[in-house]
Amino acid sequence: MQELIGIAEQIAGKLIARKQTIAVAESSTGGLISASLLAVPGASAYFLGSAVVYTREARRILMDIPDAEMKGIRSASETYAKLLASQIRQRFSSDWGLSETGATGPTGNRYGDAAGHTCIGVAGAQSTAITLETGKADRVANMHAFASAALKELLQQVSC
Repeated sequence: MQELIGIAEQIAGKLIARKQTIAVAESSTGGLISASLLAVPGASAYFLGSAVVYTREARRILMDIPDAEMKGIRSASETYAKLLASQIRQRFSSDWGLSETGATGPTGNRYGDAAGHTCIGVAGAQSTAITLETGKADRVANMHAFASAALKELLQQVSC
């Protein structure tokens, strides 16, 4: 957790200096990204809120993304990660939206992605997405790796 908080501290410094805000939609990290950002003293200056969007029902209720809008889009994809990041940003009227969607393990997901697969989206002035494959089936290790990758991608984007 200390590694994640270290990255979050860097993000916090940049967001606070710019008077910018962040909202997070995460799935397989189960709140770990949000917890890292909230562990930094003064988080109320930049952290607006988050949602753990772990199921289709959570996506419909928390993100207000109906099934019809998902036509042709599958979870655990860069397209979906961008959609989640954009939607959480819009719902909170934040400067930045960050999302994560993946398969932590010990098995893969129903879409054929192996354990250790995640997609991360960042919505800000522009939207970006990356895919990470750890090649590991260790659920907890993947949760930490996914959260770390998400925070590092956010840090890179807010540093531009």
